[in-house]
Amino acid sequence: MIGVMADSHDNLNAIRSAVRLFRESGCNLVVHSGDFIAPFAARELEKLGCPVKGVFGNCDGEKMGLAKAFEAFGLVQKAPYIFHFEGLNILVTHLNARVEAFLAKQEYDLIIYGHTHKPDVRRQKKTLVVNPGETGGWLTGQSTVALFDPAAAEAEIIVL
Repeated sequence: MIGVMADSHDNLNAIRSAVRLFRESGCNLVVHSGDFIAPFAARELEKLGCPVKGVFGNCDGEKMGLAKAFEAFGLVQKAPYIFHFEGLNILVTHLNARVEAFLAKQEYDLIIYGHTHKPDVRRQKKTLVVNPGETGGWLTGQSTVALFDPAAAEAEIIVL
């Protein structure tokens, strides 16, 4: 199982709820598609007990501090970030501006993005697109994440 989150915007209570859900769900990877904001909030992800891969969002100004916070448990870098996991070709980005162009290529099994604060799960041919919505819940009042099952190639939005 892969946990997917985005736009946590320093909401420690929501991040802790996501960590608890991902641990209970047996996630062996968590992907964060940006807008952590501060390193102190990103450090909460170390409690997952699994690797975390992420990209910087447009509100992540303290990139060096975030990268340092990630050293013990994962990696955060500039988007787009492309990697392989359990036989899947995965692309992670923050901004939604290029999602359709990435999708049109049909080179990826999974595209994860954030920024819009709106959940989005849809398939186009072989590619599943997932935006988990906003983990922080500041904009909509609802904190959400997603669980992606690599075996079934399906994702579900979860309200925290």
